[in-house]
Amino acid sequence: MEVLVAFLVRLILVLLFLPFSALDKIVNFSGAVCQASEMAPSRTLAKLLILAGLFVEIVMSLAILAGLADRAAAVVLALYCMATALLWKRFWAKGDFAFTGPSQGRETMWDFLKNFALAGGFLVLAGCGSAEGTRAFLADPLGSTHPYAITEMSP
Repeated sequence: MEVLVAFLVRLILVLLFLPFSALDKIVNFSGAVCQASEMAPSRTLAKLLILAGLFVEIVMSLAILAGLADRAAAVVLALYCMATALLWKRFWAKGDFAFTGPSQGRETMWDFLKNFALAGGFLVLAGCGSAEGTRAFLADPLGSTHPYAITEMSP
């Protein structure tokens, strides 16, 4: 039961990326490239950004689920969430930010904050939610948290 709960918690954390965001990028590749072109100086760079995003979303999500170098994978996904928030969820640039009534800026702000909240969840998973956890991560960043290991508790 404990292993199932540990897996489900990790699955909930990566569910946005695997399968939904990654599948959306694959099925709607040209649309994703078009969106990336807003920030990239060339269409070729936009394609490379989408392919890099696919790699991060798929490989890092699988590493977290498998518990293989999951600390590093969680940090990569945290950085990915923060970068995408800063590049594509720029609520301050919308020009119509308002606390009441319709506002594209306010709606985008919620997406921005959700990206950072998700990044925080990944950093906690990496162990960076405490000073001791941060020390453990820095000592062995490619190590695993061994999420599915069950140790006997002493009475």
